[in-house]
Amino acid sequence: MSLSVLNNISALYAQNNLASTQKNLQNTLTQLSSGSRINSGADDAAGLALADGLHANVAALNQSARNASDGIGLLQTADGALSQVTNLLNRAVTLATQGANGTLNSSQVSAANQEYQNILSEIGNIGSSTNFNGNAVFSSTATTIFVSDGTSSGATVFSDTTGALSTSHVGLNAAGTSVDFTATAVATLTASTAQTVLTNLTTAIAGVAYQRGQIGANINQLSAASSVATSQSENLTAAESSVRSTDYATATSELAKFQVLSQTGISALAQANQTQQQVLKLLQ
Repeated sequence: MSLSVLNNISALYAQNNLASTQKNLQNTLTQLSSGSRINSGADDAAGLALADGLHANVAALNQSARNASDGIGLLQTADGALSQVTNLLNRAVTLATQGANGTLNSSQVSAANQEYQNILSEIGNIGSSTNFNGNAVFSSTATTIFVSDGTSSGATVFSDTTGALSTSHVGLNAAGTSVDFTATAVATLTASTAQTVLTNLTTAIAGVAYQRGQIGANINQLSAASSVATSQSENLTAAESSVRSTDYATATSELAKFQVLSQTGISALAQANQTQQQVLKLLQ
């Protein structure tokens, strides 16, 4: 090999290798300090796209689980209110049965009627005042609950109806419509009307029971949807982590390797730069 001062090929090789080592060392330190294997698109373009897509799915699923929980809260509020309606209707049954007895005097019938009218009024109050997050709970219009994994094919919309509740409409029948309670809301409870009212009250109680059963089924459905969304979120989070997160066992091994290469590269470059000094000895 000839000696030359115009080009130091050994030094150029050492510089290039040292530059590559320093770049790899910097990337490894970035991975260790950030906890992320992918810190820019240059690190792993395909992996970044996959990880970001999974992260979006997880965000949608987490919110979907909260949406389902909110829907469950609304339905549980309705169910709790309807349990009180059932208690009121049962008391109304007692009053109607009592009012149908011809042994009562006018004062007793009037007292029973007053309590009966108060019960009807309270049922109406429950229907109009029960709310969830500022929205009326009881309505014949369905409430939509949106659950999605962030994709168009992974979206599900649940439509749950609590039903109207007032002094004239209470409960639901098998057709999903409110039971007409108008005939029960008589102006005056008398012995002549009590038997008809009693029949209507029995129908209303059955309607409320059917309504609560429907609400219970919807609660179970939303609970299942929430559990599925939570499970999917956990699995996708694990998948994202496997793509994005730093493998510390591998990264620390790489760190040790590049630290040694950096030190040896600097030493090699210093030795390469000393090679040209040998030319001076030939001139002596």
